[in-house]
Formats: sequence, C-alpha cells, structure tokens
Amino acid sequence: MIDKQQVAAVVDKAIEGTDAFVVEITVSAQNDIVVELDSPTGVDLDFCTEVSDKINEAFDRDKEDYSLEVGSSSLTAPFKVAGQWEKNLGNQIEVFTKDGKKIVGTLSAWTPEKFELTVTRKVKDPDKKRPVMTEVVEVFTPDQVREACYHIDFK
Repeated sequence: MIDKQQVAAVVDKAIEGTDAFVVEITVSAQNDIVVELDSPTGVDLDFCTEVSDKINEAFDRDKEDYSLEVGSSSLTAPFKVAGQWEKNLGNQIEVFTKDGKKIVGTLSAWTPEKFELTVTRKVKDPDKKRPVMTEVVEVFTPDQVREACYHIDFK
C-alpha cells in the first residue's frame, strides 16, 4: 500500500513556490489516491496535471499499481483547512450550526479560534413601527459550527 505521508511529501514539493495548498489527500486500501488542492487564485487543469505528473514520477506503477485523481476543491464543499477560510475572507459563506440553523453572511474575520460573520437581520427599532434591516456581526467558535462553505447566489 502506498503511504499517504509519501504522497503528501511529493505534493508539498510540487506546489512549493505557488499559492496553492492541500485541502485533503486520501489513499484507500486499494491504492486509490485522491489529492484535493485549492488556491486563492484558483486551481486550473494544467496545474493539476503538473502535480499529477510529479506524483507519477515519484511512484513506480510496476511495483505497486494505483489510481490517481488530482483536482481542485469543490466550490460547494465544506471548508476543511485554514486556507479555505482565509481565501473566503470578504466573501459570502453559508454556516450550518450544530443546533440546525443555516446562516448566510460575509466572512469578515477569521482565526482558528473564532470567526465573524456579517449578517443582515431584521432588528426592532424602537422609533419605528416595523423592524428594519440592519447589518449585525455574529461571532462563532468552531464547536458551534457543523460545517461552513462558500455561498453561491444565483440572483
């Protein structure tokens, strides 16, 4: 079986000097290797091919057969690593809380310990008859969130 750490070392060397980062690497018991990459500037097919070629150069298919898939992180996939949070600062994201709420807002700040989401909410104004739409900053910690991902708005 191919060692995941060896694959990770090859991938790290292949993306060295770029703004790309590893989202996830999996190696199954059947030697199915999946490498998921992301970057603030995007990951294109040519870049994935280059990384794939580096992996193929490092491992001998005659000694151990494997399948290989190198691709970019899905736009709608949940965030898995810090780079995805940093990439989406200033963008709208969807947050699914552990208590079942879905909140859409702009990611305005992020650290591994907490993040801030600017959300537009109806707020009761004592001087007006009806609630008014107001931007509110909500703070979340990782233990409050089930998952978060980029928000696609089709409007």
